[in-house]
This record gives sequence, C-alpha cells and structure tokens, in this order.
Amino acid sequence: MSSSSSTDEPVGICNHSPCVKRRKQTNLKEDSAVRALAASNREHRKRSRIFAPFRTVGLVSPTEVPFTTVPLGKTTFQITTSVGRSLQTYDLRRGLNLVFVTRPQTPELITATTSWKGCVLAAWGGKKGDACGVWVYKRGQKVDELQMPDGCEPVKQLLTFGSWIVGCCETRIEVWSASSNEHYTTLFPRGNVQLTGGITNMPTYLNKILVGRSDGCVDIWNVNTGKLIYTILPPASDYGAVTALQPSPALSLCAIAYEAGPVIIQDIRTDKQVILLNNAIGRTPPVTSISFRTDGLGAGNDGRKDGVMATATRTNGDVTFWDLNDGGRRMGVLRGAHNPPSTVDGQPAGGVSKIEFLAGQGVILTSGLDNALKSWIFDEAPFSPVPRILHSRSGHAAPVSCLEFLPANSEGADYDGKWLLSASKDRSLWGWSLRRDGQSTELSQGNIRKKAKKMGLLNVSLLSEGRGISAEELKAPPITCMACSLNRDGGMGTMPGSKEIWMPSGRGKTTQNTADSSITGWESVVTGHEGDRFARTWFWGRKKAGRWMLETGDGTIVTSVAVSPCGSFALVGSVAGGIDMFNLQSGIHRQRFPPKLTQTQAKRLKAQQGELSGSPIKSGKHTAAVTGVQVDSLNRTVVSCGADGKVKFWNFATGKLEHELEWSITSVTGVRYHRPSDLMAFTCADSTIRIIDITTRRVVRELHGSTGLIADFIFSPDGRWLLAADSASVMRVWDLPTSHLIEALRFRSPATALAFSPAGDFLATAHPDSQGISLWSNRALFKPPPTRALSPTDIFDADIPTASAEGGETLLESAFNDEAPSDMDVIAPPIDQLSDSLLTLSLVPRPRWQALQHLDVVRARNKPIAPPKPPVNAPFFLPSLGDTKPGGKDWLVQATRDARAQVESRVLRAAMNVRADPLSLALKEFAVRRDSAPVVGYLASLVPAAGELAIRGLDARAPYAEMVAFIEALTARVKARRDFECCY
Repeated sequence: MSSSSSTDEPVGICNHSPCVKRRKQTNLKEDSAVRALAASNREHRKRSRIFAPFRTVGLVSPTEVPFTTVPLGKTTFQITTSVGRSLQTYDLRRGLNLVFVTRPQTPELITATTSWKGCVLAAWGGKKGDACGVWVYKRGQKVDELQMPDGCEPVKQLLTFGSWIVGCCETRIEVWSASSNEHYTTLFPRGNVQLTGGITNMPTYLNKILVGRSDGCVDIWNVNTGKLIYTILPPASDYGAVTALQPSPALSLCAIAYEAGPVIIQDIRTDKQVILLNNAIGRTPPVTSISFRTDGLGAGNDGRKDGVMATATRTNGDVTFWDLNDGGRRMGVLRGAHNPPSTVDGQPAGGVSKIEFLAGQGVILTSGLDNALKSWIFDEAPFSPVPRILHSRSGHAAPVSCLEFLPANSEGADYDGKWLLSASKDRSLWGWSLRRDGQSTELSQGNIRKKAKKMGLLNVSLLSEGRGISAEELKAPPITCMACSLNRDGGMGTMPGSKEIWMPSGRGKTTQNTADSSITGWESVVTGHEGDRFARTWFWGRKKAGRWMLETGDGTIVTSVAVSPCGSFALVGSVAGGIDMFNLQSGIHRQRFPPKLTQTQAKRLKAQQGELSGSPIKSGKHTAAVTGVQVDSLNRTVVSCGADGKVKFWNFATGKLEHELEWSITSVTGVRYHRPSDLMAFTCADSTIRIIDITTRRVVRELHGSTGLIADFIFSPDGRWLLAADSASVMRVWDLPTSHLIEALRFRSPATALAFSPAGDFLATAHPDSQGISLWSNRALFKPPPTRALSPTDIFDADIPTASAEGGETLLESAFNDEAPSDMDVIAPPIDQLSDSLLTLSLVPRPRWQALQHLDVVRARNKPIAPPKPPVNAPFFLPSLGDTKPGGKDWLVQATRDARAQVESRVLRAAMNVRADPLSLALKEFAVRRDSAPVVGYLASLVPAAGELAIRGLDARAPYAEMVAFIEALTARVKARRDFECCY
C-alpha cells in the first residue's frame, strides 16, 4: 500500500506474501513485570485468540529518519526509508515500487540509516541509557550487527567511507571498522557540547570527518588517530548552532547551514568563506538538508553550467535551488513539495526531512513528515530551474478516523475484500488495495496544487503574514462519516458532460443532463464532513470527486450519511434532527423525513391533537442530532437514531413515521446494519450495545461490558459476531447467538475505527498514534472459534501489527497452528433430552426424511424417458461389440430381462425370509421391552429408498402384528417428544 515519509534514513525489504513465517519477537527492554504479564496471559492466549496481527499498511516512512539511496549501478538506485522498527526499500527505476521490507524488526525505533556496499545499516535505540545498536541488512534480511561499546548513546546519524563506519550521537562520536564491524574508538568533542549539525566526510581527505556543534563551530577529526585536527569558527557569533553539513563536488568546499538561517560555502583547506547565502539573519528558517547536483547541468540561464545546490527545511514544505556561479543566487523555489506543518494541535505534520540528488542524474528525491516520498525531474528543453513531479508514494499525513471495506458490486466478487476506504484529518480519502500496494491511491479532489499556485497559497512567507487561506483549505473538510454502494458505480469510464465537481444539488430541478450518467453510472460513495452542511459524493471507479454537494434541509451540519442498497439514493442526517434523501443520478432532493406538512395538514393535525392554541406540532422529527441512518435491504424502511435517545422507523416512499423506540435514559450514538440477518446494532451513551430485529422492531440483545465510550463497532460478515472498540483501548467480540463475550484485546492506544472485510478474512483497525492501518487475520476461518464466555477482566494485551508483518500470523499459518485445545475441542456431556416438555429433533438430514413422503414422485422423475439403446458402431480398428456376443444386438434385450428377473427374485426372497430383516427384529424387541429407540434408530440410518423398502417389507398378513407394532413404536416416540420431525 502507499504511505508516509520519513526524516532519517534507509529502508529494507517487503514481501507481502500471505504466508509469512512466524518469528518470535525480541524485546531487550522487557523486564520482570512484562514477563509476568505475559505469563498470566499465556493460558488466555491459548484458548481465546481469534484475531492475530497481520501487518500495517499506509506507511512510507512516518518517523523522523531521512531516506537512504542504495546505488546498484550507474543508473539504477533503490531508496530505503524507515517505518518504526522496519525498513522499506523502493525501486526508483520502476516508479517507487515496494521491493523489500526488513525482517527481523529492530528491538526499538530506528534512529538513523545509511547504505554501504549493497547493504543498509540501521541504528536503533531509545533514550540515553537504554539499549541501542546498529544492525546490517542485505536484501531485507539481517546479516550482521556492529559491536556496541559500554554506555553508548543512541546514534542520530550514520556515515560510511573508506574502511570506517562512523555514528554521530548526541555528545560523542562512535567509530567502527567496516571490515570486522568491531568498535574502534570513541571521540569526545571538547566542552561537552551537543552535536546538532551531524557529521560528514570530505572527498580526498583521508580518515577525516567534519562535526557540526551547537556553538556554531565545525570540528575536523582524524578517526584513525582519534585526534582533533582543526576547528572552523562561525563567521559571526549570532549565527547559532550548525544545522547541516554537506560536501560539494568541488574539492575542499563544504556547505554549512546555521540555525539563524545563513548558508555558507566554506573552503576547508584554507578556512575561508567562499559564498554566503541567506544573509537575512533570523528572518529565514534554518536549513536542515543540503544536496548538490552532480550531472554538470542545471545552472546558468540555459541550464548548461555546473553548480546547482538545493536546500530544504523542516519548518515548511519548500525546496530552494541555488546557482553557485558568480557569487550565488536563488534560481527558483519548488513551492509546496511537501505539506507545511500545521499550526493546530493534532493536525497533520509537514516539512521536508531530506533532499538528495541522484548521482549523475537530473533527478532529486524528497521525503517529508507528511508521510510522502517523491522524486522530481528537471526538464532540459525547454529549460526549467524548478523540477516537476516524476513519481510519488504517500499516504495519510494524519491518523485515520474512518474505515470501510468496499461492498460487493453487482458484477461479482472482484472487489470483495480487496479495497479498503479510509479517511483522515488530513482532508483526504484513500483507497487501499490489500492485494497489490502499488494500486493504492488517493481519490482526487481536483488539481489542488494548480489552484493553490494560482492563488499564491504555496508561498509560505505570505501565509505567515496572514494573507489568505492555506492550500490545505482548498480541500474538503475532514471526513467524519461515509457510506458506499457499488450497484450503480460507473467503473473507469469517462463521465461525459460537465467536468465540475461538487456543485450544489438542485431542489426540484436538475442542473445537468442525466441521460449520459444513466449509461455510464454515477457516484457510489457519500461522505459527511466536519463542520460542513454539505455531504459530498465520489466516483469510486474513477477515483475522483463527484458532482454533487448535498445540503441538509435545515442548513445545519451533516452528522450521518447512508446510501440505499440499490445505489440510487443518498440520505443525509443533520445536527438539528432532519433527514433528507437525494437522487445520486441527478442530485435532486426527493424526500424529507418526516415530509413537510401543508397548511391543511397542519391544521388537521392540530385539531386532532387538540393543540389549536399554537403550540409546536409533534411531527416525529428527531429533537437532537441524527447520529445514524440506515436503509433496509428492500428500500421499504429507513431507520434513524438520534442523540435524543429515539430510534425511528420511516416509510421510504412516503417519509412518514411508522414506529418509534424510545430509550429516554440514554442517547444513541451510532448504528450498524447487517443486511442478511436484518439486525441493527445501536451504541448508547451508557456503553451498552442494543440489537434490534427490524422485522419485529424489538430489542433482541443487550451487550454490556465496555468500560468507556464506544468509538466504533461492526458486525462480522456472517452476522454471528459483534465487535466494539471503546475509549479504554479494549476491543471486545461478542457471540450474538449466545450473547457471550468471547474475545477481549487491549491495544496500546484506542482503536478509533473498525472495518471487517466482506470475506471475513481481515479486520482493519485505526489508532490515533499512527498514520497506518492495522490488519488482523481471522483465525476462525480455519479453527473453531471459542464460544465460552469470558470474564470482564480476562483481557489479552495485543501487539499492533507491523509494516513488515514481523511477529504476526497469516491465515494459512493459523490453519496449521497447533495450540492448546479450545473450548470447541471439549466434548460436551451426552444429554439425551433436556426436558420432557421440550421437543427434541433428530440428527437426520432434512432431505432424507422428507423424501420418504414423495418417493413415488422422485422415482417418476428419475424414470428413463426412453429404453436403453445399444452403443453406436465402434471404430474400424476395434472389434464390434455385436460380433463378440451371441445373437448380435438381441443379446442386450435378453440380458436386461435376466437382470430384472434377478432383482425381482431377490426382493421376493428377502420378503420371504422376514426373520433376517433388522426392522422385524427391532419390532419384536419393541413388543417385549416397549423401547422404540432401536426401531427409529434403524430407520434413521437408512437412505430414503432403503427405508421405504424396509417399511413395505413388513408382514401385512393378519393379524398384522408387525404393522401394528410399527405404528405403536412411532406413536410412543412422538409422545416422548423425541425424533419429532421424523416420526410425526
């Protein structure tokens, strides 16, 4: 799947095969308390594990670790980014296709990466004093690790050159030998200052590294001897700390960026300043990433000169390009390469974490904190100093808030379980493919970048002065609810007519000819947005925004949406309690719930209610926000729930209120509908889930146990389970037939959204501390699920799935996973009959005993319609069948007659020898012991034809002893209320 971006270094390998070998995770920080907790949960894990971690999708590189390029040749590169404790590697030649995800995972978060001889080094570690290390990966597999000294600090940057591997920590530098991976020495800068600018090496400078300090100085160290050679002082005392170091292609020249904003090109050999850029001290953001173009082009008026430098900062999403010829000048600015950081707490992060030119190519790579990784290319004819986008890979820039698997379309099951819709606070709607991550895409909202460029919204300096809205506000507000039906989706075809998106829907008059849409299809997704009175439509097949903005009838904010199962109507609920229905093909308003009363109807209603004094009319409308709307499978009934504690049933065609349930002690917060079983589940403010059968319109189940407000809940595809996630970070699974709590998982953060795949193989969860979507495999597909009720305190602490699926479990693996026997493996004690007052049915299949009543009809239907015919002449090279049998073709007729005679004789012989008939023996035993069980048991074991033959073979001669005994046996069984359906 696509996803996010990073800020520190390379990545590893990914194989999204559904069969992933399970490995035991190693946690170096695990203490005795954690081990005790694991031991206490061991028994529960064995008997109650329905969902196993599978993997996380939607992440490119969400941690602040810059990417690393791994050259495989002169023109082929791979790029590696970090995703938590794993690395992801993408192929630049194939458009950033994911090729590797590293395994095993590092014990802690990855803090730095770099490439070395086709391998990727990943430094991991937490805070100072915690365990840390550096692992070596090759093609996604760990091959080695570096020897760590005692008291080592977490490594913030890795550098490889010559025979050395150098790690920059917060206050010291670690040096390893690249040939043996053994620790060589530790360098301690004088004054115990922080190393804010990182480290770099200068080409042709043997064993020398440059170290940027927080006091603005740059130290030059010899890693071989461990000595400080020289210190470069800052040009001025107000320049601040060093923020970035990068050697240039020209010998002895290095770019140094300072916290106050200036960037200088320094001659290291003579310690002289060559070029000064960004001289506005304190008025420009500090540069945090620098890169030089090495293909000899890009500078000058025609782009035929060498000397291009690019700079970027984490405080905005721009990339600045400089021409270093003739004292240096700004060539151009790539505005909005990545989203700038939001000033509102909890909103999407942004800024550029790292930029890098590919060696010998006019291509630059950028990664940002907005969970995006992009490549840009420079045009030579006509020449442009600013690049254009080449490839991109991204995901949600903020945690996911809504999840929904696409339902089955009218064609078949191609989409079943493959596509997952997700919405986030970053104002985007994504479709994720669970089969091929390269197909994942964001649903377009128009050319937002082009609109923002025309309005000047990509210029961060203008926004800082308060000159207008941000480019982010050109998108629709964050999505709060969504609904989908693919029955009328037009697929990938082009929509003829107007190309406008999100036009206000007409009321009673269509704004666009709908003849074309009747052929090509129309929108299939409807979304409600935060603080907006419009619900918006989307084309799923075309992956773009739709034509209509559906406004609520009372002009208040949209709180819930629904789509009819036929895909032709959208229903919108408002915060004021109104419900409106629109036609998705034309955008016309079709119905209101309840319908608007005419003056005559209003007067009549007042007269009936005896309220002629002018008091408000009670028409059935919700008095508070509509928190959920659903349409039944036949488009006959609309069910709505509200914060006023009422559940209302409306007539779909007329809009009139038909029935109402009132739970005045609480408010209803949400509704979910399972169409095959006609069950609806409602969540209430008292943390109770109530389930209603919409056919009888009565409550059939009440599920308790949640300790916090329920954030989201969902039915399983077969309708047997109900899953609910609450604010206490616990997800519970109830078995609806028994009302038992059969699973309880505690996550490290609350689950804000749930979705179950139509095939029932995956459960998707979203969490507020991650931009990714966690997928869980359903082991109940291969193993009987537990049905024993759990206690409210029997909760299992579950690990969130990882991007590499490390420590997870696949569906196929679950099928062969031998654990302790579940409660389904325990043999229940034999109970012949629960009570004499209850009817007990037999275990005989229904077709078997029903066929006895219609056996003559079955035989008549199975009777051949023509007599048997001799076979056609065989080929000339085979002997003729008629030649090998006496009498020619007449032998077949005679053989058939002989066979029938043999069958008839066998039946007669069996009828004569009644003493050997098991049914006759069972009837004789019944006459003595009055036990009808052997008689009925024997008949139940026979197929219909054999059962009929046994009954017809009973002695029908006077005094009819066997027939009377047979009837008495069946009568006794019916009176005992056993095997009722067979004997009655």
